[in-house]
Amino acid sequence: MRKQEEFQKIIGYQFKNTKLLQQALTHSSYANEKHMKHADNERLEFLGDAVLELVSSEFLFSNYPDLSEGDLTKLRASLVCEPTLAGCTSSVVSGEFIHLGKGEELTGGRNRKSILSDALEAVIGAIYLDGGFTNAKEFILKFILTDIEHKKLFYDSKTILQEYVQGNYKEVLNYRLTEESGPDHNKNFAVEARIGEKVIGTGSGRTKKAAEQEAAYQALLVLKA
Repeated sequence: MRKQEEFQKIIGYQFKNTKLLQQALTHSSYANEKHMKHADNERLEFLGDAVLELVSSEFLFSNYPDLSEGDLTKLRASLVCEPTLAGCTSSVVSGEFIHLGKGEELTGGRNRKSILSDALEAVIGAIYLDGGFTNAKEFILKFILTDIEHKKLFYDSKTILQEYVQGNYKEVLNYRLTEESGPDHNKNFAVEARIGEKVIGTGSGRTKKAAEQEAAYQALLVLKA
């Protein structure tokens, strides 16, 4: 209960039905372990994803009047993709608040991007059910639809890095897989971005592409600095 109260203070929203909050922060591994049917956050995540897409679409439509439909779609994707959502959780849904099964806990689930981003969307769904669209929108504007250019850089990082390296280096940009772990349904990949043989960034993700994206982003931060 104390953790729930702490969490509500962080997000600035007080739940009338705290069972919704508990469900939003319950991973399927915990629910399965405790034999709690339909008690995990997957259904709330489904709902929260839809609310997030609507709010972000409205926000971009209103604030970027000169962008085409295609550019709006691309910019929205950069704001709601798993890695950027996981990045938003650092100030909201840190792993300490999530109920995890023992197996997931032992394999580093509290820091897994997929678990964090799913929980964030589930919290949006829970707020929507508990307090309506306006409260859910306020939460999204406060914690997700911020620092747009920074998130856009992350989403376009592979393309931007490729162009930067081609224009400034003789060596070729390449990505090297350094680690592959986890079961087939929940893989984790670690990747290095390199110029020739020099490591310029590292990243991890559920797919090689996601890991490469993060490695490219980390490399851009170093190169731009």
